[in-house]
Amino acid sequence: MSTDTPTIVLVGHGMVGQRFLEALAARGLTATHRVVVLCEEPRPAYDRVALTSYFSGKTPEDLSMTDMEFIKDHGIELYVGDPAVSVDREAKKVTARSGEVFEYDTLVLATGSYPFVPPVPNKDATGCFVYRTIEDLLAIEEYAKSKATTGAVVGGGLLGLEAAGALKGLGIESHIVEFAPRLMPVQVDEGGGAALLRTIENMGLTVHTGVGTQEIVTDDSGAVTGMKLSDGSELATDMVVFSAGVRPRDQLARDCGLTVGERGGITVDEQCRTVSDPHVFAIGECALASDGRVYGLVAPGYEQAETAAATIAEDEAQFTGADLSTKLKLLGVDVASFGDAHGATADCLDVVYSDSRAGLYKKLVIGSDGTLLGGILVGDAEAYGTLKAFTGSVPPVSPESLVLPAGAGESAQLGPTALPDDAIICSCNNVTKGTIRGAVTDHQCTTVPEVKKCTKAGTTCGSCVKVLGQLVNAELEASGVEVDKGLCGCFSQTREELYEIVLALRINTYQDLLDRYGRENARGTDGCEICKPAVGSIIASLAPTIGASGYVLDGEQAALQDSNDHFLANIQKNGSYSIVPRIPGGEITPEKLIVIGEVARDFGLYTKITGGQRIDLFGARVEQLPLIWARLVDAGFESGHAYGKALRTVKSCVGSTWCRYGVQDSVRMAIDLELRYRGLRSPHKLKSAVSGCQRECAEAQSKDFGVIATANGWNLYVGGNGGATPRHADLLAQDLSDAELIRLIDRFLMFYIRTADRLERTSTWLERIPGGLDHVRDVVVEDSLGICEELESLMAAHVANYRDEWSETINDPEKLSRFVSFINAPDTPDPVVGFVPERDQIKPDLPLLTIGHRPLEGSAQR
Repeated sequence: MSTDTPTIVLVGHGMVGQRFLEALAARGLTATHRVVVLCEEPRPAYDRVALTSYFSGKTPEDLSMTDMEFIKDHGIELYVGDPAVSVDREAKKVTARSGEVFEYDTLVLATGSYPFVPPVPNKDATGCFVYRTIEDLLAIEEYAKSKATTGAVVGGGLLGLEAAGALKGLGIESHIVEFAPRLMPVQVDEGGGAALLRTIENMGLTVHTGVGTQEIVTDDSGAVTGMKLSDGSELATDMVVFSAGVRPRDQLARDCGLTVGERGGITVDEQCRTVSDPHVFAIGECALASDGRVYGLVAPGYEQAETAAATIAEDEAQFTGADLSTKLKLLGVDVASFGDAHGATADCLDVVYSDSRAGLYKKLVIGSDGTLLGGILVGDAEAYGTLKAFTGSVPPVSPESLVLPAGAGESAQLGPTALPDDAIICSCNNVTKGTIRGAVTDHQCTTVPEVKKCTKAGTTCGSCVKVLGQLVNAELEASGVEVDKGLCGCFSQTREELYEIVLALRINTYQDLLDRYGRENARGTDGCEICKPAVGSIIASLAPTIGASGYVLDGEQAALQDSNDHFLANIQKNGSYSIVPRIPGGEITPEKLIVIGEVARDFGLYTKITGGQRIDLFGARVEQLPLIWARLVDAGFESGHAYGKALRTVKSCVGSTWCRYGVQDSVRMAIDLELRYRGLRSPHKLKSAVSGCQRECAEAQSKDFGVIATANGWNLYVGGNGGATPRHADLLAQDLSDAELIRLIDRFLMFYIRTADRLERTSTWLERIPGGLDHVRDVVVEDSLGICEELESLMAAHVANYRDEWSETINDPEKLSRFVSFINAPDTPDPVVGFVPERDQIKPDLPLLTIGHRPLEGSAQR
């Protein structure tokens, strides 16, 4: 090559091509490589999946998926309307239609697919169109408005139904011609096709199944006037839209000698590298994957894009196939299929609910042992996410109850709204689910704050607010109200989406994120108390990777923190603070115990052993915090992060060192884990435990991640929780070595931090995330998304850059200046903070309200 900077040339800029660029940026490759993109269409990548929404008011700009700031910031050279026309693999050069020649080190083909047009006479007549691009839609729209009153769509699959809906939306009579005996033959069976047919016909569309197009009939000018069908009938129509499937666009690959499949598709290996040339990759609909399939869905294409980017970055990744489960809304009708939808498994049974009058069809395929193998849902796909998650396992309720609608026999739901109306949601204020639903339906509450004001739910400890939000949103959605799922009023993105933006673009300040990606009315403001700590946590968890300070009270970060993080201690009900030094694994020397006792005595603190095998010191004034920390740090202690959304503690039993039942050294492992993950900021607090044998004395199965020793190593459990909503942890992997255990915990924690919602514990995250435990196992253990290398790298950066926040504070005079009760009188303690004796210790003196100088009756004198 003539240049020192390696060059990546991407041919094609559709949805998969854009995802590939984002994956390059996320791995830092845009900073080390020249990236050239040759795009055939006159516009950069747009949402082809939502193409039909153009006819419901969206503009081409609305459909765009390309942030030109992203392109500019990463130095990507994007050539629109200038496709590649030839590839010289020997010289490693690509020639564009403009005549410009680009040398490459790596070539990535993302040329997509082209519409299949049956080889019938007059298929290119005036009035014949394909349905694939925005330009196709513009042409269809113009012709329909001026020259057509009737239209016919050839193809009754996904795109065919969307095309028919588009024609109907343009106000012309629409027909659908499908050669198969039913609509959507790939996704649904005969029963599902019948339900879909009835619903679509009720919308005013005419469907012709079991017939093919023989000829396009034209007039003397060459314009369409009709169609001849295979059953001998003729259909009068002014325009024809071909939507009979797609074929891989592989001509460029064929011309340069790359291997293609017998039925098309550029043959690639598990890394999406072409089998003919290690310098050429193929992704998306143009690629014939290593499992022998060409994937026409966007999700597998995204996986391929990530795999190719990871491989180019010399990370381990592979694409060996994808789940073809789909959930669609066609002409307003929900259609979904998952797993073994057509019942190909031996000895399987079908459980079917059908209501042709209502256009409902639900079928579950059940194995002989009760395992849910797959299913089809037409007309009502609300349970798709839950059912898909249970595929491959035996559901906790009968299959019949899963397909029956509410009120029809023993129906059941397994989603977040599955609780009965008399279930207590807010135990603090004894508020039931029915009361919360009533606040929405009877009192017109549309937000969580309104429901809290109406019912008092979530106004005390706040632990139910997450469930409260899910119920409110579910009730609103059931009423047909669109629910804004953005993080808050400042951001329309979820926390997970903001995490990806921060990571991919290396954004290291809240203000930059808000100004670039906040809602229009929030840009330039100070934000709100919801998103500031959430974004602060994201930045803190990614600090070493994105170039931010890992100290949460540095600069702008200080203003983002929750009340406890403001002073690195937990504020208590009388305005004093508690201090919890870290005691890894619960192991402590007599000398350190003496130091804690002396500090508590000298500062007059209340002491208590916590459930996490630590010692909590209560009653410190804000100005005393640095003095106490200094004593503790001198003795070898550090912050226990009891105040932060971070790792709290890793409990342990005494294990094989002392216990006659122990089979592994649980104390050593607990200490190793606690020291590794200390200070790790996350969406919610994290707790862990290590038990030295199956007797489970450390209660590991009630923790976010728990470890239980076996004779062969360690079993890893995840998603457990005590507290108000107990949950037994699930087994993720078993009989692990020390190294395997730590590697899987690294991946699990970083995947949780990456994808969880704000203030979402691992227990609720595991139940909410699509696919549940099986998906998490696929990602974390099997590396199904090809991100494990990145997850491990992020954790390694955290471990390498950990700094104790107490030490950072006491050694910096500027940081110490914030620890005062009154800025204008730094030496004056807060007079409201007082204590009274109880059981040889102290407790808060709460009734300190006074009138003049006379204490209210019942209060204690200080």
